[in-house]
Amino acid sequence: MILRADAPPQASVRRFGRSQKWVHRATAALMGVCVVTAACLYIPQFAELVGRRELVVRIHEWAGLALPVPVLAGLASRAFRADLGFLNRFGPHDRVWLRAALHRDKRRSSRPAGKFNAGQKVYASWIAGATLVMLGTGLLMWFTHLTPIQWRTSATFVHDWLALTIGIVLAGHIGMALGDPEARRGLRTGSVSREWAEREHPLWRP
Repeated sequence: MILRADAPPQASVRRFGRSQKWVHRATAALMGVCVVTAACLYIPQFAELVGRRELVVRIHEWAGLALPVPVLAGLASRAFRADLGFLNRFGPHDRVWLRAALHRDKRRSSRPAGKFNAGQKVYASWIAGATLVMLGTGLLMWFTHLTPIQWRTSATFVHDWLALTIGIVLAGHIGMALGDPEARRGLRTGSVSREWAEREHPLWRP
C-alpha cells in the first residue's frame, strides 16, 4: 500500500495580538455607527426610511464621543503601543514606497515596507487627525450654549464636509482590504502566511 504524504501546512507568523484586534474591531464598529447614522441624518431617502431623527442624533453623538475610547484603552497593551510606534515612525523606505505609489510602480522591489507600509501610516495618521477634528466640531455643535453662533456655524461646515471626506477615504480603505484576503486574515486571526509577509512587508522581522 502506498501512503500519500500530506502537503506541509503553510508557515505562518504572528502579526497582531488580542489587543490590536480588539481596538480595530471596536473602532470599526463605532465608526460604522457614525457613518450610518450620519447618512440617515443627511440623506433624505434614508431619513424617511428610518424616522425617529432625535434617536438617530443621540446614537450618532454618543458613538462619536466613544470613538477614541478603544484606542485609549488599547494603550494599556505593550503590543498596541509598539504598533503605534511603528505607525508613527517614517523612514527612508517609506518615501521610496510613496514615490512608487505616486508613479503607479507596482513592482514589489520598489515598495519596501516594514510591519506597516507608508500608505497605511499615512491613512492611520490622517484618520486619527480627522477623528479628533470631528470630535471637537461635534462637541461645539452639541453644546450650543457654550460658544458664539459664528463658532457653531464654522464647526458645522467643517464637520459636514470632513464627514463626506471620511466616508470617501473609508470606502477606499475597505476596498483595499477587500482586495487583500491575507491582510484581512491577519486582523481576523492575528496570523498571516510567511510568504505574504516576506512579499508585502520585506523589512518586517516578526
